Amino acid sequence: QVQLVESGGGLVQSGGSLRLSCTASGSSFASYDMSWYRQTPGKERELVASITAGRRRTDYADSVKGRFTISRDNAKNTVFMQMNSLKPEDTAVYYCKAERPFDRSLWGQGTQVTVSS
Repeated sequence: QVQLVESGGGLVQSGGSLRLSCTASGSSFASYDMSWYRQTPGKERELVASITAGRRRTDYADSVKGRFTISRDNAKNTVFMQMNSLKPEDTAVYYCKAERPFDRSLWGQGTQVTVSS
């Protein structure tokens, strides 16, 4: 059973950068499609970026295109998200998610990102 642990969140000024990491336990990380979501109080969790297992195809929410980059290192069981040009509206709890066919989705515990204006 894969478990996910996020890290890298924190407080940053508008225009700054952060790099989030999500490390998975277990040996099957490479078979999972990975994604980052974020959530603010009172709102639904929204998809920010995703990367597939095989061809590493990436996809981004319109609000972060050109600013965020998702990547993965299967040797380290880790997915990253480089966040540049951060804005106050990027403030949220960020979660990573692992999913693959015929298996239940797995979530990390979340990491807080706060962008001050």
